[in-house]
Amino acid sequence: MKFPRVRTIILVPLGLFALFYLTGVILVQQDDRTVAPLASSVNSQQTVAIFGASGTAGDGILKAAMADPGTDKIHVITRRATPRIEAGVASGKVQMTQHMDYLDYAAIHEQIEQVDAVYWAIGLSAVGLDEETYGMIHVDFPTQFVREWLGVSEKRGMSFHYISSSDISADSSMMWAREKVRAENTLFDIAENTNLRVIAYRPDYIGPTEEEAHLGQDILYWFFAPVGAAVRATQIGQAMLEVTARESEFEHRSRLATRKIIRYSDAYDHRQK
Repeated sequence: MKFPRVRTIILVPLGLFALFYLTGVILVQQDDRTVAPLASSVNSQQTVAIFGASGTAGDGILKAAMADPGTDKIHVITRRATPRIEAGVASGKVQMTQHMDYLDYAAIHEQIEQVDAVYWAIGLSAVGLDEETYGMIHVDFPTQFVREWLGVSEKRGMSFHYISSSDISADSSMMWAREKVRAENTLFDIAENTNLRVIAYRPDYIGPTEEEAHLGQDILYWFFAPVGAAVRATQIGQAMLEVTARESEFEHRSRLATRKIIRYSDAYDHRQK
């Protein structure tokens, strides 16, 4: 018996998509690559700064840093407080500094000269933003910070961890993809031949922390996670902490895609057990 034409038109693409999806799931399950244990001890008196802790990714990074026994002090530079930031301040581990002008960091030089690593999670969706505004937020804000940080800090082994995005290229037709590449390259160039390493993280979908995610976000996460195209915000934070600890293993200009972020998050988790 022949299927009606309309049903065929619907079922064939669905079948192909299901096949593609299941293939992705199998490939992820067969990927047994792991990260070797740390060869040396970890600095137990690390001071970090988090920018963008009031957002989705930044909230997860802050959660990971607050739970990290190797992080002694966290500077949160933010325009507004959140319940997690306030809890961190109450614990004594977080120092919150309200800051409004992200093209001028003179007011926080005292804070940033103390830090060993900076976790940068400031960003907005490109929806409704013109190219100039998007570029200012995603390129000008972090690059100006790095210039000023290098001017006030004499610490060795500094690292700047920038959340970029997957599927980006300089010749992309998408404005946001071009600007993310421009941000990476500009940051890399500024830090060239200095004591600062810039590491770019290129996740696909970022799921909020489990306690902050709403139903729609959870559905998206659990749809993309089986094919290795989603990461929890907390996992990004754990990966950043692990990469920071593995100073000698990551060169300046390193980039980590979603699956690598997950592997280093797993390595961090195993190290804490």
